[in-house]
Amino acid sequence: MEKNVLTRRDFLKTTSSAAIAGALFLGTSRDAFSEEVGKKTRVVLIRDNAVVDEAGKIDPNVVQNMLDTSVTALLGEKDPAAAWKRIVKPEDIVGIKTNNWGHLPTPEALELAIQKRVLEVGVSEKNIGIRDQGLLDDEIFKKATALINVRPLRTHHWAGVGTLLKNYIMFTPAPWEYHDDSCADLAKLWKLPLVEGKTRLNILVVMTPLFHGAGPHHFNPEYTWPYKGLLVGFDPVAVDSTGVRILVAKRKEYFKEERPLNPPPKHIFLADTRHHLGTADPEKIELITLGWDEGRLI
Repeated sequence: MEKNVLTRRDFLKTTSSAAIAGALFLGTSRDAFSEEVGKKTRVVLIRDNAVVDEAGKIDPNVVQNMLDTSVTALLGEKDPAAAWKRIVKPEDIVGIKTNNWGHLPTPEALELAIQKRVLEVGVSEKNIGIRDQGLLDDEIFKKATALINVRPLRTHHWAGVGTLLKNYIMFTPAPWEYHDDSCADLAKLWKLPLVEGKTRLNILVVMTPLFHGAGPHHFNPEYTWPYKGLLVGFDPVAVDSTGVRILVAKRKEYFKEERPLNPPPKHIFLADTRHHLGTADPEKIELITLGWDEGRLI
């Protein structure tokens, strides 16, 4: 098992976003991030070259193994059963918040792998919901005591990136109210009554991420690639921050030059510095990398 700690200097070098660097890292007399020195938040990156075949089909058995390995590493447990018993309890009502965007949805194999482990903990099947939209009318999500947040990584027209922080926008009846200033305050979603304090696990799917596009509903398979991974953590800000680094590194590799995300995904960093939801500072992220190493980019 290999551990990497991402540095702030490397982050600035790879993002090349003047907006982010200037606002959050430069021109300040102290650290932009005020979290206790030495305290780190753990993120696990696991990859497996066998999880997606040449036709784009996902192997459910490999997905299950990736989920189990990453969760046990995150918690420092020896087996998945022990790890999941620390994530959910038999009496929980569990909402698995996915994403069904047609071009790049949460893989069904991953949804079922999560559901399997939740059932094994002892949660009744009738108390488990798997859904993206219509949450405000769904009895499971209205009564949920535990949420598992899982969605793919992609670029996004309004927010710069579509990641875990944005995945909860379906918990509000007025999503457009969060679009101002490049969706700067998406972290406010995590204070909504149906959300606050309930998220037990965050999984950012980086199987075939979308790293470039233009327009509100952009998608071109040319701008996806078989990264074949999952990013897993308890802190959605740290997971999203790590995901951004992967996208920006891929953009540089593909375009042969620095190509900042536009708009910059400042909502991730403001989730830390303004809303104190989690840790975006790379120096305070302990990244554990597991599995297939080729083309990892970070």
